[in-house]
Amino acid sequence: MSTIVTLTLNPAVDKSTTADQIIPDQKIRCAAPKFEPGGGGINVSRALKRLDTDSLAVFPVGGPSGTVLRELLTQEQIRQAPVEMASRTRENFIVVDAASGQQYRFGMPGTALTAEEQHQILQTLKHINQIPEFLVISGSLPPGVEPEFVVKVVRAAKERGVKVVIDTSGPALHRVLEEGVYLAKPNVGELSKMAGVDELDNEAVAEAAHRLVREGKCEIVVVSLGAQGACVVTKDLIDHVPAPAVKRRSTVGAGDSMVAGLVYGLSTGLSVREVVRLGVACGSAATMNPGTELFRREDVDKLYRWLLQTMPAAAA
Repeated sequence: MSTIVTLTLNPAVDKSTTADQIIPDQKIRCAAPKFEPGGGGINVSRALKRLDTDSLAVFPVGGPSGTVLRELLTQEQIRQAPVEMASRTRENFIVVDAASGQQYRFGMPGTALTAEEQHQILQTLKHINQIPEFLVISGSLPPGVEPEFVVKVVRAAKERGVKVVIDTSGPALHRVLEEGVYLAKPNVGELSKMAGVDELDNEAVAEAAHRLVREGKCEIVVVSLGAQGACVVTKDLIDHVPAPAVKRRSTVGAGDSMVAGLVYGLSTGLSVREVVRLGVACGSAATMNPGTELFRREDVDKLYRWLLQTMPAAAA
């Protein structure tokens, strides 16, 4: 099994609860809160664990909430390489209105990382003893971190022969793609921005993604299309994968679950068509659970078997 490292620059402790009904200006009685680790790369590591695959999670951490984050990850048996920071780890808040079934997600701003703390993160990645096959960079950037820092991380990884998987947005995504990565997972909104248009239909999605491959910005592009599934593009392949019909209870962690499925599939030698179907299965399975629970393995296996039936006969 190949080694996988995840990098989360803006981790969080996610606190979730349920209320009978959310009404303005009234005291709202909530159920006992549930605490879970959060942040893009951390969720990828958590999802990989559910696929029986270990990874090393690298992330900055600080303050009492940082201690909670590390304890939660230890409970889930996630290997960690935390980098101490002066500021405290951020916390997010999620509330489900039981009367309507609607979910309210309150994302708090990240805490700033100093230049020295960013340097320590880069050194931590450079001095991992066993060179990983994959480095997954996932999530938003906290204050004080410029896209150029992520480029430094990518360059250092590529110099060691590591395959970089990127799942971020905005200027960071655009700048990293200029440097070139192995796999990128933009959503259709981000791809539209890069193409300079408001919307893209399925045909235009494939063309815009193929342009990224032709320009050497990545070898594999997986465009998440939400309820419509995903489109995977390489220099030799364009494949649209439908999303299975499931009862959606929460979208929290669905994108990170998809990335975990993609990386797991690549690390175990699946074909690209199989890889993207496993990614869609993981992302769809995550939406079947409330709050921030990610997915259940049995749901993934069931959805993956169904999605394999959508593969062209010549590729099956």
